[in-house]
Amino acid sequence: MDPRILELCREDPRFAYEAYEFVCDAVTFTQDRLGRAPVEHEEESDDRHVSGGELLNGTCALAIREFGMMAPVVFKQWGIRTTDHVGEIVFKLIKVQRLSKSDRDDPDDFRDLFDLAQALRDGFEITLGDTAKRGDR
Repeated sequence: MDPRILELCREDPRFAYEAYEFVCDAVTFTQDRLGRAPVEHEEESDDRHVSGGELLNGTCALAIREFGMMAPVVFKQWGIRTTDHVGEIVFKLIKVQRLSKSDRDDPDDFRDLFDLAQALRDGFEITLGDTAKRGDR
């Protein structure tokens, strides 16, 4: 466990340790998804930057992929209920240098962009594929 994140959890117990780790993973996932993944031994670059909106979309996509229809429940359990909460977590991670920011980044980039629980529910899709065709028992 990262002691920096443990300290954040002690300072502000609203968010679970897992919420912070998940947001870090969501940044990497979003960078990969947008073709902005860091290259090993490369210096920090604005080319890898993701906006608040891009990160929120990536966060939802990763949550749906990882947790499926349970994503809203998991986020609620972790204390993440709004897009603002994701922004708060991001800026706390910046404060302890787990994430970095550009001069353009602002907590308002995350402010009430959409209904997070609804996005997690709406984004989940049950697909049966070829395995569940009627008559194939």
